[in-house]
Amino acid sequence: MDIATERDGDAGTRRRLPPQERREQIVNEAVRFFAEVGLEGNTRQLAKRLGVTQSLLFKYFATKEELLEAVYEKVYLGRLSSDWPDRLTDRSVPLRTRLLAFYTEYSRLIFEHDWMRIFMFSGLAGAALNHRYLEHLGDVILEPVLAETAAVASGTRQPSMEDIWNLHGGIVYIGIRTHIYGLPAPEHPEEVIASAIDKYLAYFGVSEI
Repeated sequence: MDIATERDGDAGTRRRLPPQERREQIVNEAVRFFAEVGLEGNTRQLAKRLGVTQSLLFKYFATKEELLEAVYEKVYLGRLSSDWPDRLTDRSVPLRTRLLAFYTEYSRLIFEHDWMRIFMFSGLAGAALNHRYLEHLGDVILEPVLAETAAVASGTRQPSMEDIWNLHGGIVYIGIRTHIYGLPAPEHPEEVIASAIDKYLAYFGVSEI
């Protein structure tokens, strides 16, 4: 069945899909496609998988780059909650509680096959969308975490952006080892995340509970 039509109930007839619904189907399949074959996969292969002509694909996305932009929006930006920056900087809540809430929610969104594989493929390819995502993540999530850690740190150690990336990268690696390396996932990933956060905060003398 091509993506332009679908079966309508028991009658076995086909109805033409609205353009927005058809576009969404293309994007969803493109996510699965690029996660499987990498960003070098071409639009001819994708069109064949979708059961449509390449010209129909270009009706919705004029270039492969435009399609990758839609994948970027779907896989990356679509998984960042708009209220995370406010919640991360709410000092009425202990920093440990804020970090644990964020990374618990974030890990549930990214610890899955398509996100991890597209992230790794785009990183290996030096793709701009990967760089843009990391830059955006740094601006809206990691910079606030740095400021919040500095505000409660005690002693001579002061956090740097490198420290924040080490925390973040260590948590993301939980998903990488499962979906990229095929190793078993931790039985209780939330406990691994909590342990990483506790070690991070302890390093800077943060004793909040």
